[in-house]
Amino acid sequence: MALITISRGSFSMGKAVAEKVAAKLKYSILSRDLLFKAGDRFHVPQKTLEKAIHDAPGIFERYSHTKKIFIAYIRATLIDMVAGGNIVYYGLAGHLLLGRLPCVLKVRIIANLEDRVAGRMAGGLSEQKARTMILADADQRRKWTKKIYNADPNDATLYDIVICIDKFSVDDAVDFICQSASRKAFEPTNDCIKQYRDLSLACNAKALLVESFPDVGVICEYGNLLVYATEKEAHTSKFKKIIETFQKENCDIYNLEVHTGLSIPANAV
Repeated sequence: MALITISRGSFSMGKAVAEKVAAKLKYSILSRDLLFKAGDRFHVPQKTLEKAIHDAPGIFERYSHTKKIFIAYIRATLIDMVAGGNIVYYGLAGHLLLGRLPCVLKVRIIANLEDRVAGRMAGGLSEQKARTMILADADQRRKWTKKIYNADPNDATLYDIVICIDKFSVDDAVDFICQSASRKAFEPTNDCIKQYRDLSLACNAKALLVESFPDVGVICEYGNLLVYATEKEAHTSKFKKIIETFQKENCDIYNLEVHTGLSIPANAV
């Protein structure tokens, strides 16, 4: 289940790189179709999900947990869509949504601002308008990542490879990525497959709970599903029904525990 995530700013040639990598490796490519799938599965308009995964949380959303709910939907859908492996995903935050899996090659594509502005101007915009739009988009992405994951998308330590499309061409970037993807460190080992199954269970449990219980945390380790909730939440009939149904429908769950009165671990989804 080899996976490659490609993060990029607008007009940084990331889309072109992703498409060529997928073609060269004969992988499937995944981006906006994730939002179509998540929207159909959880009955949410695609534009609403797109706004959730792009725009920084607003004042209203900080109190309503809206964005937290939609992110859980998107992540659960993404983890299911990459189950078969051999995927290149170039949507926002792939390196964070899938980053815990050791077989994921996380790539960041960057480019000179002036080149990005020139690319945006090719669509008919003035230089000032193009520059403003690119900088505003970058600011939204930075705020979103900071708010949701307390991380900076420009932090090189979040990625395995950072490639600057200035002196290197798109084809150079494609060669670097394909060579890296073939290295032993990114081979889909049995341990990676087990971690994928655990993450899938945790993400899907969270997606079922999050609308009614937005502050729950879920961890799965070796098939042991741990749900962290408040005492009040855990004793509601709705909470119990969701948990019991999910356990019955997933034979990979060996044990399920609900923990109350404890801090949610940092690695919970």
